[in-house]
Amino acid sequence: MNFTPLDPLDFLSKNPQGVKSDAQADLVQLLLYEIIRVKDIIKYYESIPNGAGQLGASILNELVSEAYSSLVNYDTVLMKKYYDLLLNCD
Repeated sequence: MNFTPLDPLDFLSKNPQGVKSDAQADLVQLLLYEIIRVKDIIKYYESIPNGAGQLGASILNELVSEAYSSLVNYDTVLMKKYYDLLLNCD
């Protein structure tokens, strides 16, 4: 028996533009996409010289951590909350 692991992020590789607003995607996929996007923003904040972006990076790290926790616990109310919060991060 051959076991092929399922990649929960395969929707990103199938669609290089990410999730489109008209796509039929579930909350888990949308939240995963936002977590990945915000992690890239965190890298940007951490690269700002003289530690000027550390506060922003710290806040975003906490949001990502809580969002990930809501995924692990499959708490749909919190997943929606953190999706909305991460969606507005820039």
